[in-house]
Amino acid sequence: MTDQDSSGAEPDPALTPPSASEALGAALAGAARRSGLDPNSERSTGHVVWHAMGGWRGMAEAVVPGIVFIAVYTLTMDASTGEGNLGWSLGLSVGIAAVFTLARLIARQPVTSAVSGLLAVAVAAAFALLTGEASNNFIPGFITNVLYGAAFLISALSGWSLIGLAVGFLMGEGTAWRRDRRKRRAFFWLAIAWAALFAARLLVQFPLYLADNVTALGTLKLVMGIPLFAPLLAVTYLVVRAVYPRADKTGADIPE
Repeated sequence: MTDQDSSGAEPDPALTPPSASEALGAALAGAARRSGLDPNSERSTGHVVWHAMGGWRGMAEAVVPGIVFIAVYTLTMDASTGEGNLGWSLGLSVGIAAVFTLARLIARQPVTSAVSGLLAVAVAAAFALLTGEASNNFIPGFITNVLYGAAFLISALSGWSLIGLAVGFLMGEGTAWRRDRRKRRAFFWLAIAWAALFAARLLVQFPLYLADNVTALGTLKLVMGIPLFAPLLAVTYLVVRAVYPRADKTGADIPE
């Protein structure tokens, strides 16, 4: 059997459907590019990471609803029962997320991050309201950490690092990075590092969930959120820049 069809003509590559890895890589690269995480950028690492995090507004949208939930729940806590006012805590948290989304709509700014944040807060609130347990507000976060952690770990162990797939298509080489031992090793350890971050969140926070310690759980969720996410994002960006040195107009690599 040959690659030619019955007419003897070679198949048109443009008509060949992409493989699963190519489709996933292209999707990841597109998401990274929309977030501003493009290794081809001439901007500093700090600027790129800050932009990817959404700046001050993005940071506020990510952490303020959680802070409001924990603050209100703790301040309304009944000393005899050790429980706070769940309705007020969830209502104000969801309300703050809705205000952020509305503000972006009024300003005609991109609402993707705000809407995703609102949905996350609303889904978490639904878990807590339906069960009547404040600690169940954190179940969606646990599920997210399990899924992301497993995805990064499996991709690393299978030799198809999610980091490598995204970067390969961002840099225009597709999956060719798998033939480069240095890149393959770098992307393997980056995927392992991200898997470790999600695993660490679970290992630290899940025992607090079992103990029904809502205040400590909410506080640690905030501490292990952006404060850990942003540095690892910066390290990832620096490693990628190191394995893909920028080139000047003559083709010579420009040292970082």
